[in-house]
Amino acid sequence: MNRLAVFDCDGTLVDSQANICRAMEATFAAHRLDPPDRSDIRRIVGLSLVPAIARLLPEAGADLHEAMAAEYKRAFFAMRASNALDPEPLYDGILETIAALDDAGWLLGVATGKSDRGLGLILEHHGIRQRFVTLQTADRHPSKPHPAMLERAIAEAGAAPETTAMIGDTSFDMAMARAAGTHALGVLWGYHTSGELLGAGAHHVADHAGQLFAHLETL
Repeated sequence: MNRLAVFDCDGTLVDSQANICRAMEATFAAHRLDPPDRSDIRRIVGLSLVPAIARLLPEAGADLHEAMAAEYKRAFFAMRASNALDPEPLYDGILETIAALDDAGWLLGVATGKSDRGLGLILEHHGIRQRFVTLQTADRHPSKPHPAMLERAIAEAGAAPETTAMIGDTSFDMAMARAAGTHALGVLWGYHTSGELLGAGAHHVADHAGQLFAHLETL
């Protein structure tokens, strides 16, 4: 059975918090609402747009959540179209870790709250698209922590839950892994704390990307 390592994107592969915060602030401004603190915005990274906005604005109704999700997409597209996006760098050691896993025979995937387009642009920009055999996004699945993204990734890769690891920086990633019956590997360079990751079911938590390969090779 194939071994599969599935990465979250924002907060795990790339540091994209600046653009996410700017787009969310523009979304709230467009609706004449006070923007949330950036610390609160970072905490919803990884969720699909509608449930993310619902967490930031729980007192609003579903119609407003949907309208704001559409506005966020417009804001992000406008930033991209005007070349106003901040750099979204790979975290230190991620490129080397991906190469090492690929060389060791692991199949690689991504499960993210991003859109197909957004994920594709990020992977192409960093020259790593060809490393991944399965890409699962919010365009085709319920939001994390629903296990649909992982279940589809496992099926496409010819893996099994027991030979699959979900690698992510949020409690949503860890809860999704547990729901899908996979290994849950948290990382500390993103947006949730070690306590939150472990509380959501992480089997291990990595302090830096250099630890990922060793953790995965114990599976």
